[in-house]
Amino acid sequence: MGTLFVVATPIGNLEDITIRAINTLLSVDFIACEDTRRTGQLLKILREKYGHEKSTVPKLIPFYDEIEEAAAFDIISLLKKNFTVAMVSDSGTPLIADPGFKLVSLAIKAGVEINSLPGASAAVTALTLSGLPPVPFLFLGFSPPSFSKKRKWFASFKEKSMQKTIIFYESPHRLGKTLEVLEELFSEIEIVVCREMTKIHQEVWRGKPKEAGQYFKNPKGEFVILFRI
Repeated sequence: MGTLFVVATPIGNLEDITIRAINTLLSVDFIACEDTRRTGQLLKILREKYGHEKSTVPKLIPFYDEIEEAAAFDIISLLKKNFTVAMVSDSGTPLIADPGFKLVSLAIKAGVEINSLPGASAAVTALTLSGLPPVPFLFLGFSPPSFSKKRKWFASFKEKSMQKTIIFYESPHRLGKTLEVLEELFSEIEIVVCREMTKIHQEVWRGKPKEAGQYFKNPKGEFVILFRI
């Protein structure tokens, strides 16, 4: 029986990759990845910069949300044939708002050995920069896409006395709607907006939701938003 490696990759700065991740990605038989082009480029950089004794390159298996379940069964078949498989997302830690849960669940049921290699996570990186109490926190993944669903989602938190730092991801084209909802429901709280974590244009902004809406009129990059309720 082969081993499944859950491998965290950099969220921006390539120097954040661990030595263990490099050795694993360059030595396994297969890599399950969201975007084969992106992971292939990462492997090319790693081989050029760090080299490796293994001459063959791991075969890349597409593994994204729409095909995760079917691909997971194929990967389990490879593991049962004693092949080694690494699973990566486009960036950060697999399963954390990314594919991977179904594969890990199937691997456990099949008796496959699983190793998780810790590394970069945009949520944790933003939390440590936010200045908000780090414990307890609640990570919510991506917020719902539509305005009405966002409002219902956030309103459910307002009804509770959570005493938690809330963390969620947001895409640039949905940021405006999200800030509108936060202004309506939580106008007096301070939010923290983290943009492009670990990248050249990394930015950490703090203020009221209304001020955030005015500041991020033409948002670019990937966002992590945090607040305490």
